Amino acid sequence: MAAPAGDLVFAPLGGVGEIGMNLYVYGTGDERRRSWLAVDVGVSFGSEDLLPGIDLVLPDVGFLVEQRRNLAGIVLTHAHEDHFGALLDLWPKLKVPVYATPFTASLFEAKRRSEPWAPEVPIKEIALGSRFNVGPFDIELVSMAHSIPESNALILRTPFGNVLHTGDWKLDPTPVLGPPTDEAKLRALGVEGCIALVGDSTNAIRDGRSPSETDVARELAKLIANARGRVAVTTFASNVARIKAVADAARAAGREIVVVGRAMDRVVQVARETGYLDDVQEFRGMEVYGHLPNDKVVALCTGSQGEPRAALARIAEDEHPEVTLSRGDTVIFSSRPIPGNERAINRVINGLVSQGVEVVTDRTHMVHVSGHPRRAELEELLGWVKPQTVVPVHGEALHLAEHGALARKLGAHVVICRNGDLIRLAPGVPSIVDEVPVGRLYKDGTLLVPAAARTVADRKRLSYSGVVIVSLAVTDKGQLAANPEVELIGLPDSTADGEKMADVAYEAAASTVEQLPRPRRRDPDSIEEAVRRAVRAAVGQRWGKKPNVAVHVLVV
Repeated sequence: MAAPAGDLVFAPLGGVGEIGMNLYVYGTGDERRRSWLAVDVGVSFGSEDLLPGIDLVLPDVGFLVEQRRNLAGIVLTHAHEDHFGALLDLWPKLKVPVYATPFTASLFEAKRRSEPWAPEVPIKEIALGSRFNVGPFDIELVSMAHSIPESNALILRTPFGNVLHTGDWKLDPTPVLGPPTDEAKLRALGVEGCIALVGDSTNAIRDGRSPSETDVARELAKLIANARGRVAVTTFASNVARIKAVADAARAAGREIVVVGRAMDRVVQVARETGYLDDVQEFRGMEVYGHLPNDKVVALCTGSQGEPRAALARIAEDEHPEVTLSRGDTVIFSSRPIPGNERAINRVINGLVSQGVEVVTDRTHMVHVSGHPRRAELEELLGWVKPQTVVPVHGEALHLAEHGALARKLGAHVVICRNGDLIRLAPGVPSIVDEVPVGRLYKDGTLLVPAAARTVADRKRLSYSGVVIVSLAVTDKGQLAANPEVELIGLPDSTADGEKMADVAYEAAASTVEQLPRPRRRDPDSIEEAVRRAVRAAVGQRWGKKPNVAVHVLVV
C-alpha cells in the first residue's frame, strides 16, 4: 500500500506552559493545504493584580482565521471554562461546525442564552462513546472520569496512525456520577496501536492516585449530619457529582437544598434536563432560605474562588439580600484554590470567621479531590495505551517536565513543546519542525483587545503612579491665553513640606511655556512635550515617583 501523502502535525495554541486556555490543533495532508481540526477553545482567568480590569484571557486564533477554509471543525472534550469558555467570543471569527456531547452542548446553550448579544453557535450533538468524522479526521470518543459530566478523550484515527488526545481525566473506580474511565476502550487502542498520546499533566508532580469522588461524598455526609446550625457548601458550579453528593447528604440529614447563585442554578437546570439529577430531590429557591429552620437547610453557593460578585463573598460581607450566616453555622469549601485566587478566598474565609462561622476546607477534611491524574494513574494509562510518543500538555513547565520524565522511564519517546510549536507526529520520529503564530486576547468589558496593546500596561502604570492632566490655552503667537488648568488623579494632595501637589504641577507647566523659545511656543506639539516632561520631573522630584502626565494644548 502506498504511503499517505503529506504528514500529521500537532500544535498547541494555548494550554502548554500554563493551566487553562486550552486550544489544540491537529493537521493532516500536504503542507501547502493541510486540513485542520481544533480541539477545545478555552479561557484562563485574569488576575486583578497583574491584569487590572481583565476578567478573561483568550487564545489568539489568528492562525486558525488564516486557515479557516481548511478548518474542518472544533471538537469540545468537556464543558469546563478552560476548555470551552472562549467559544462564544471566538466562534464568529471561525464559523465552523462545533461538536459536543449532550451535557456540554446544553450547558453551552444555557450560557449563550444568558449572555446579551451572544451569537447563534450551531452545535452538532454527538453521543457518548460514538465514532464520527470531521473532515478527514476519524474520531472516537472515550469516556473519562473527571469533575464534570461527559469528559472525553479523543482517539484520532488517521492514515499515519492513531493518536489519543486525553482531555482532562482521572482513574476513579467509584465516581458519584457517570461511568468510570473506559479502560476497555483504552486497552483496545493499545492493541490496535497508538503513535502518540497528547496528555493532561496537571497532577504529574504528585505521587500516588487521586482519591475518589465517593470519598468526598462520604465526608460531606458526615459533616452535614453532625452540623448544628445552617450549612453552606461552595464548590465549582460545574461539578455535578459534588452537587449530587451534597444533595444526598442533605436528604439523609433531613435538610432542604437552597441554590444560591446564577451559575449554580444554570448547571443544576442543565443537569436535570440531561438526566444527571433524575434521582435527586427538587431544590428550593433563595426566597425560602429565611423561612427554613437553621437545622433544616443547606445552601449550595457559588463563590468557591472568592469571586467578589458571587454569592459567598456577599454572604461573607453580610451584603446578600436573601442569605445570612451567623455564629454556630458551617461553611464547607468543597473546592481547591485556583492558583492566583488564594488572597480572594482568604478574604471570604476571614469575613465568615469574623461572623463566628465555622469554615471547613480540604486542609483538614476530605471535602475535595482533583479531577486530574496523579503519577500512578498516568503510569497505568500509559501501560494500557502503549503510545510510541508522549506529548505533555495542560500544565506549567514543571508539570510537563515531570510527565515527560515519567513517560521516558516507561520507554516512550517524549516531545516537550511550547505554545506555537508545530510537531510532526508522523511520518518519522515526532519532533518540532516549525512554529505557528500564537498570542493572547483580553476580554475587556465587551471587547477583545490584543495582549500586546497598551491598554493593560497603561492601567498598571496608572494604578502605580496616577495621572496629572494639564490643559493649556495659547494664542497663535504662543502666549498663554489663560492660566493652566491642572487636575490630579491618584496623587497625594501635598508634598512632604505641605505644598499643594497641584501647585507644583501648575508652576512647572506655566514656567515651561514662558521659557520656551518663541518659535517653539507657536508649535502645539513642542509645547505639549516640553510641559509633559517638566511636570513629570517636578512632581517626581517632590514625590519620589513619576506620574503619568497628559497635556492638552488648545490654540485660540
